[in-house]
Amino acid sequence: MSLNSHQRQFLKAQAHQLKPVVMLGNDGLSENVLKEIDSSIEHHELIKVKLNAGEGRKEQAETAAKTVHAELVSLVGRIAVLFRQRKDDSRFILPR
Repeated sequence: MSLNSHQRQFLKAQAHQLKPVVMLGNDGLSENVLKEIDSSIEHHELIKVKLNAGEGRKEQAETAAKTVHAELVSLVGRIAVLFRQRKDDSRFILPR
């Protein structure tokens, strides 16, 4: 599922008031962190992830999104917004 610009804008607005649910430490994307991201995104659909201060934050965010089968909505500084819509009973009705 690929998001268009209107859908990204809508999801960014929805994520604005959210706090980061998962925070990466010095180990980066470990197996446990990926499991936590997957669990959180399954429950919330739209989450923020606080990345570590090292270089390659964009790669970390893209890898996390790809691993949990989610879309990377935005990456601003150290905060990445990930989205994976549920098949049934989704909270979000995306614009076309």
